[in-house]
Amino acid sequence: MSLDLTDAVLLLVDLQQAFDGPPWPRRWNSDLDGNGQALLAAWRQAALPLIHVRHDSAAPNSSLRPGRPGNRFRQGFEPRDGEAAVAKSVNSAFIATDLDLRLRRLGAKRVVAFGISTDMCVSTTIRTGANLGWPMVLVADACDCFDLPDGSGGTIPAETVQAVHVATLGFEFCTVVSTRQVLAALGSEPTMVAMESLG
Repeated sequence: MSLDLTDAVLLLVDLQQAFDGPPWPRRWNSDLDGNGQALLAAWRQAALPLIHVRHDSAAPNSSLRPGRPGNRFRQGFEPRDGEAAVAKSVNSAFIATDLDLRLRRLGAKRVVAFGISTDMCVSTTIRTGANLGWPMVLVADACDCFDLPDGSGGTIPAETVQAVHVATLGFEFCTVVSTRQVLAALGSEPTMVAMESLG
C-alpha cells in the first residue's frame, strides 16, 4: 500500500504520564514509546506539521487533572518550542477545541494519529475527524490500551480490545498503517530514527 503523506498532519493523542500506573489497568504495547518516538523524530526531520493533544480532566481526583504529575507529557513526547498543542477535556480532540480550525489553516489533507488509548480517546478522535470529513490514518502499533472489565467479573485482555477497535476503525473510519509504513513513506530508516529519538 502506498501511503501519501503530502500535506499530512501528525496528531499525538494523550501521550501522558498518568497512564503508567494506578488507577489505570495493565497496558499491552511495550513498543508504544519506541514506535511513537520514532514517528515523532521522523516527522520532525521531514519538517511536517504536528499537533500534540493533552487531556486536561475536570474530575477533581483524576490523575490527568492539570497540575497533577500525570497530566505531564510522557518523556520523549514533550512539545518543542513552536510546536502546536491542543488541550481537551473530553474524549475527542475535536470537541470544544480549535483542532478543526488548526488543521484547515495548515492546509491538511489527512490526519495521522496515534496515542493512548486506542479504544477511547484515539478512537473517538478518529471517528469525529472522519465524520467531519478528514481522511484519518491510524498508526496501530504506536497506540496502546488497557485490560477492561467484561461486566461479568472477568477481564477482556488489552490485546483483544486493541484488535477489535483497530478492526472497527479500519473498516469504517480510517486507514490503518504500521510505524514502519509511515517511516518508509517519510524516507526514514526505522533503526536510525529510533536511535535518534532516544538520543
